[in-house]
Amino acid sequence: MLEKPGAAELLANARDVLLQELLPNLPEPMRFQARMIANAMGIAERELGASQAKAGSARAALEVAMGPGPDGGDGRLRELAKEIRTGQQDPGTVDHAVTARLLREYTRFRCSVSAPRSLLGRG
Repeated sequence: MLEKPGAAELLANARDVLLQELLPNLPEPMRFQARMIANAMGIAERELGASQAKAGSARAALEVAMGPGPDGGDGRLRELAKEIRTGQQDPGTVDHAVTARLLREYTRFRCSVSAPRSLLGRG
């Protein structure tokens, strides 16, 4: 962060103003758009606030278990998707349990940024 408030704090403050002060004064037809903007701001805020170490650890765990991809983590995810589509990671295959665990971890991380309410009660 270069100075305070940081980007996540600025987004949180702007989102609060939008929801608490502006939204109640908008005409009904514009309220849906304002809520969409607030939702996008919330996602951006969580993404900025998400630990880079956590994102890195999910990718690192994938690479440790599956080996690095030709062009980094995203390439490995594309490779893994191809392996899943072709049945190379199906139940009963050697790496299935590890792959399933890693994908659950990666999905939880992604949901913690884009849809945290989807994780309520799921640990």
